Parts: sequence; structure tokens; C-alpha cells
Amino acid sequence: MNILTFGASSSKDSINQKLAVYAATQIEGAKITNPDLNDYEMPLFSVDKENTHGIPKAAVDFKNLIDQADGIVISFAEHNGSYTAAFKNILDWMSRLEGKVWLNKPMLLMASSPGGRGGQTVLNQAHGHFPFMGGDVIAKFSLPSFYQNFEDGKGIKDETLNQLFQEALGAFTSKIEVEVAQA
Repeated sequence: MNILTFGASSSKDSINQKLAVYAATQIEGAKITNPDLNDYEMPLFSVDKENTHGIPKAAVDFKNLIDQADGIVISFAEHNGSYTAAFKNILDWMSRLEGKVWLNKPMLLMASSPGGRGGQTVLNQAHGHFPFMGGDVIAKFSLPSFYQNFEDGKGIKDETLNQLFQEALGAFTSKIEVEVAQA
């Protein structure tokens, strides 16, 4: 199965990128595509720019990654209670190609932060919004206090949080397995 996974952040040391990659590597036999949002920088979306210059190639390229995926894992960084500017800009441009950006692909939505809420505000925003954009949100997971609860090379250290993660990942993986078998 082809899994598109990314941290919705442009930080080179993104904890959400680490969490997204970790999640995808836990799916046995998955072929993982892990884009860096920095490779998809484009002008800030505006109708005027679209009318003058068209849709940037980077938006088309990112949309193609979604098209090729069997499932999507996103871990959100939270900036002022919402998406990062880098992610929101990519989303805005892709929505001009097709309103149902996520193509009804199964999605596992996650968020993490150094703080105790674990990016829950942005996670809830995406969870509520993505179905309107063609997202088949199967599960969501929030990892609070990233630096206390996650260790590179080992994963989620807290047993209760790891159990919640495994349940979310299991639901997501099961959905993809069914869809791949039916294709």
C-alpha cells in the first residue's frame, strides 16, 4: 500500500514530521512517500495571482502525490490555534485544482506539540473540515508533551498514549487494506 505521510510544518526539525514518519513506518509493507513542505513553496494564494500566473506547478505536484496514495497520514503543527502558513497555502492552491482535495482517501490525522494539549485545536479543526474537502478521516490522535512522550528510534513511550495511537493506526490500516483489496 502507498502511504503519503508528512508533518504539516516547514520546520526542518519538525516534531510533527517525526511523528508522521513514525506512524507510517509502523504499517507493515507500506511504501512511504514523505514530502518536505519546503519543496512546495509557492506564492501566497490569491485569486489575482491565480488569474495572472495560473496555478503553481508545486500545487499540481503535491496534488499528484495525493492521487498516487492509498492512504494519507498528516501530523499537524499548531500555529496560533490553526494550520501552519506553509500547509494552509499548499491546501489553498490545491483546492483550486479540485475542491475535494483529499480524493476520498483514508486519512489518519495527528498532531503533537511540546505542550500538554498536543495540538488538539488544529487537529479538531482538520478533523471537522477535511470531510468537506473529500477526506475520509478514519482516526485522529494527539500526542501531548512530545519531548516527554516520544523517543527517536523507539516511538511513543507512554503506554496509554501508545495504546491510543495503535488503535488509531489499526483502524486506518484496516480501512486501507479493505480498499486496496477491492481495487
